Amino acid sequence: MRSRCLAMALFLPVLLFSAGTPKSRKGRSGPVKSVKEAKTIAEQETGGKAVSARRVPLNGASGGWEVEVRMPREARGWRCIIDADTHLVHSKTRIEQPGAKGPSDGPTRVVKGTG
Repeated sequence: MRSRCLAMALFLPVLLFSAGTPKSRKGRSGPVKSVKEAKTIAEQETGGKAVSARRVPLNGASGGWEVEVRMPREARGWRCIIDADTHLVHSKTRIEQPGAKGPSDGPTRVVKGTG
């Protein structure tokens, strides 16, 4: 009985210290500082391809990023505002396809003629 208590007394601190290191925050030290980071976050949120990113003032000292995302098989894209401190998408707004060259760049519609 005494050896079991001794083993628990030695094993318990190991459990407590190992539980205090969250693996989900790996790679998230500090605010979002690069265009590449901001684009990656927006692409993961929407499933599209980020076209542009720029810094914008947001509710805090670090500000945020505005990223325009092109959705290849959809008529409209997304404009995501990313909070630089929390690495989360603050808001998402549907926009016209960013980077579109003209109406032919959107979804294709075939019109069959007579004759």
